[in-house]
Amino acid sequence: MKTKDFDFELPEELIAQIPLEKRDESRLMILDKQTGEICHSHFYDIVHHVNEGDCLVLNNTRVLPARLIGEKELTGGKIEFLLLKRIDIDTWETLVKPGKKAKIGSSFQFGNGLLKAVVLDIGDEGSRIIKFLYHGVFEEILDQLGEMPLPPYITAELNDKERYQTVYSTETGSAAAPTAGLHLTDELLQKISRKGVKIAYITLHVGLGTFRPVKVESIEKHKMHAEYYMINKEAAETINDTKKKGGKIIAVGTTSCRTLESAVMTSGEIIESSGWTDIFIYPGYQFKMVDNLITNFHLPESTLIMLVSTLAGKENTLKAYATAVKEKYRFFSFGDAMFIK
Repeated sequence: MKTKDFDFELPEELIAQIPLEKRDESRLMILDKQTGEICHSHFYDIVHHVNEGDCLVLNNTRVLPARLIGEKELTGGKIEFLLLKRIDIDTWETLVKPGKKAKIGSSFQFGNGLLKAVVLDIGDEGSRIIKFLYHGVFEEILDQLGEMPLPPYITAELNDKERYQTVYSTETGSAAAPTAGLHLTDELLQKISRKGVKIAYITLHVGLGTFRPVKVESIEKHKMHAEYYMINKEAAETINDTKKKGGKIIAVGTTSCRTLESAVMTSGEIIESSGWTDIFIYPGYQFKMVDNLITNFHLPESTLIMLVSTLAGKENTLKAYATAVKEKYRFFSFGDAMFIK
């Protein structure tokens, strides 16, 4: 299957630059994966499209303020670090711009020396392995110095950093937000719960590899970057009980979807587990756990639209995306949502 099979025309003005004032007032497209039927609604109406006995699965990861702006210690040249993955307590895989300044052994400082960094090695695709030096607690220093790592297609300034966090984010560790969950509010979650829908929290720390373009012609040759996930006993039991009783598993976001499909056993059950996953879901894959999906509208030729096409069908998905463009839905992180039922 070719990468170009998942291309579509997207006018630049449909890329949402700022979040709506109210999270749940985004538009919601409902796509029936069996018939291809499309309906239009608003996200606050999602409560009418889930049923008693279903289970909503949420990724409770929290985004690190992972962008650091500093300078090279010897020359004072400006440098930008983006934290990708923690290797150990003080060692991280990072992206560095400009990379030519970050040779092995180079040292940098941030916040007038509050945080320092040394390049230990050069990793895959030009990433840098960095050792940080500091006094105190790294997370507190990062909160003080770091900026929210908004995707490159968002050029507007984000006034409230919490708008790039879900209201239920608790487990810090992501380089990007699980954006399908940005539409949910505490009040909406309470309404869903009162309807008899179970809610399970799992964790997948989102890496930027999820959003990297597919550069190969045949999608089968694309390699996903590994991301760390955790599923606790309570979540596993809730998900298994839902399946056992005939309820539907509704993944909120592609990250929740990939976590569930990574952790499901041959028995069809989820167990308490943690580890690294590089699962790549594209047409031909058979879902073992996820029934329905809440997701945003994604980049052309991305692994995310390929996952959506696997659940909803490629023809249905591309038709839905063409409809979204025609109806001027808002795309990407701060954009509108789709419910695949």
